[in-house]
Amino acid sequence: MDNNIQPYTFVLSLYIHFFESKILDIFVFGDYSKCYSLLFRAHIKKIIHIDMDAFFASVEQRDFPQYRGKPLVVGGKSRRGVVAAASYEARKYGIHSAMPGFIAKKKCPHLIFARSRFGVYKEVSQQINDIFHSYTDLVQAVSIDEAYLDVTDNKYGIESAAEVGRQIKKRILDTTRLTASAGVSFNKFLAKVASDYRKPDGITVVTPENAEKFLTNLPVKKIPGVGRVTQKKMEDMGIQTAGQLREFSEEYLRYHFGKIGSHYFRLVHLSSSDSVSPYHTRKSIGTERTFMDDVKDEQEMIEALTNITTELKRRMDKANVTGKTLTLKIKYSDFTILSRSRTILDYFLNENELLDIATELLRRPTLPVKPVRLLGLQLANLVDVSLDLFPYQMKFHFE
Repeated sequence: MDNNIQPYTFVLSLYIHFFESKILDIFVFGDYSKCYSLLFRAHIKKIIHIDMDAFFASVEQRDFPQYRGKPLVVGGKSRRGVVAAASYEARKYGIHSAMPGFIAKKKCPHLIFARSRFGVYKEVSQQINDIFHSYTDLVQAVSIDEAYLDVTDNKYGIESAAEVGRQIKKRILDTTRLTASAGVSFNKFLAKVASDYRKPDGITVVTPENAEKFLTNLPVKKIPGVGRVTQKKMEDMGIQTAGQLREFSEEYLRYHFGKIGSHYFRLVHLSSSDSVSPYHTRKSIGTERTFMDDVKDEQEMIEALTNITTELKRRMDKANVTGKTLTLKIKYSDFTILSRSRTILDYFLNENELLDIATELLRRPTLPVKPVRLLGLQLANLVDVSLDLFPYQMKFHFE
């Protein structure tokens, strides 16, 4: 035999011997669990979700020592102002992002309001992104302060995804003097939920062995896509946790929640195959509000649109995007849905422009003809504002 071939033949014989031993385990000893474990682990992914802790507020406390240890928000305190981020000291007073600034001030009279510095936040975000890419090229940024990483085949050859997570957290702290929380698991859903489990500055690992146990007592509000209205509907049906949600068939969930019911089913049964996509492009961004009581009055609708516009602008700023096409969604009390859209020549630059077009869409060609159950706004034809296409800086209202 050719001497050059002998080493490869030896290696091949080792592989054959290894799999023969596994087959014996299965068919001779009936150990089917080893077969499942072997096949499953051969294809398992190692996903990390990194979420910065109170990112905007933490940057301000880092750069201004007088803010440290004090309740602080980034945003405006006027009636039109909105909280973009709240420090953990502020959160103790029930203050959270998207809350109107004047309400936050009522909850905490000595609350500190800091002006946003998006240029600084973007610079820090880029430093963090560079750390991510030093470990893997499979990085999917969700917003300026969070991302998914697939570290299955990372650049350092580290077997333990938890160790990668710990190293990334340490490097972020050493480089930026900011803390991050990490979730480590075998799919994006569990990684994201896990990153929120021990905030701030925590790391939580969900393995295939403990995934079902982890889901058993997970509140349904923690499931991506479950908003306040859906949460209440689930709770009215006696579904408080992801474990309870697992008890229902996909057909049952689709009947009660529509197409997204299948999404919930796949998540809680751990059958979601959503992979980390570095080239993922967000197609639209939006928000909506469901009213406790159906609305007929025009002024009430405009007031609601004002708040919806504020929240939409906050999400745009967080995701670093703007767009050209604004769509108004109107859901009537009989659950029929109407949508109206407008595409402008340039991109939406501020909240006032969004509100002007949203109000025009509400009124033209006519005001809603039936009581309204829900209003929503969605922005499409998006672009990344960090591409130097815009000579402006996105801002919140501070006056």
